[in-house]
Amino acid sequence: MRRIALLAAAVTIYAVAAWMVAPGFYDGFGPLQPYNWTCPPPQAGANTKPGAWHVDLKVIGGVSDAGSAFDRDGQIVIGFLPGAFAATGKTTITVDVTPLSTCPQSPTGIQFVTNVYQITASAPLVKASNLVVLYSNLEPAPTDVYSATDPAGPWKSIGAQQQAQQYTIVTTTQSLGYFAAGYSSASPRPGAVTVGGGQALPIIVAVLIVLVVLAGIPLAVLRRRRAHGGVQEEGDV
Repeated sequence: MRRIALLAAAVTIYAVAAWMVAPGFYDGFGPLQPYNWTCPPPQAGANTKPGAWHVDLKVIGGVSDAGSAFDRDGQIVIGFLPGAFAATGKTTITVDVTPLSTCPQSPTGIQFVTNVYQITASAPLVKASNLVVLYSNLEPAPTDVYSATDPAGPWKSIGAQQQAQQYTIVTTTQSLGYFAAGYSSASPRPGAVTVGGGQALPIIVAVLIVLVVLAGIPLAVLRRRRAHGGVQEEGDV
């Protein structure tokens, strides 16, 4: 009976963990495809340079349509709500996403762990837009997304929301310009590999599951020995 109770406890903990973990945790422990670097780190190996992309958003009745713009590799995506641009007198809004050919680092103690991208449009942005930045497991996980009007800076943090998928960092921006994900070098260095967007709870729960299962092994072995010796454990049925 004790063995059955232990197994039931393990199954219960596993079910609770599966319910609480954010989507993306079971998709694997690495990016679906290699990150395309402008300036690859030494451990990256073979590398494909990132590419730019161009998107046209329709304007209907003076209101820009909803849509999204992204780079060729899908490593940065920005989504626009209807009316996100000041579109009076226009029929389309053009949006360009271009990776910088250089890898500037902020002189104010910010360490970038992604490419730097420039996002431009043919009309001013008037509504906050969602921004999703993909990062690599070859670098420490970023804590913030940073923006600037010039690649030389100054760079400022525009924060980060809870990630919806692993190896992405999500935020909103009120304006276009240059963007990169990173962390402040004045803060403790983040871990190089994260799971489920950096959440510690799934890892802790997984360890607890293993401990519960391992705890049942000695009890099962003891019962077998007693059974072979012809001794029935008190309380068993």
